[in-house]
Amino acid sequence: MKTLLIVYHTRTGGSRQMAEAALEAARGEAGVETRLLPAREAQPADLIGADGYLFVFPENLAAISGEMKEFFDRSYYPVLGRLNGRPYGLMVCAGSDGENAVRQAARIATGWRLRPVAEPIIVCTHAQTPEAIAAPKHLPAADRDRCGELGAALAAGLAMGVF
Repeated sequence: MKTLLIVYHTRTGGSRQMAEAALEAARGEAGVETRLLPAREAQPADLIGADGYLFVFPENLAAISGEMKEFFDRSYYPVLGRLNGRPYGLMVCAGSDGENAVRQAARIATGWRLRPVAEPIIVCTHAQTPEAIAAPKHLPAADRDRCGELGAALAAGLAMGVF
């Protein structure tokens, strides 16, 4: 049995919706256990025990959200050299373009020697005012479907031994 670990952080619900869509789609793959963990609960042992990863988080101030960054910070050295070659994907819920948050997470994944297996998904909410940024997010079905497709693809790749 292979394990796909989805680690996420959310402030206003957008990233959670993305992670849950990926989880639901990935759960349909036989031979793959899919785990969903909030970043604050995920531990280095969870990373070591998984065969592939999906990291999902909001863009905050054009960067990885603080809580997701804290997960990466506390996990970085304990898993260094122990995840080499494992596949991963990224999903970002952004108010603007999300590109800098993707670059930051990709650099961390490169340090862990993870292998990107899909283009990152950026869902842009266009939230630009303080009120819109703080408001609960309700992502369109089309965006959630894209997230589900990535979760299903990661699980299928793990099940088939492609990654």
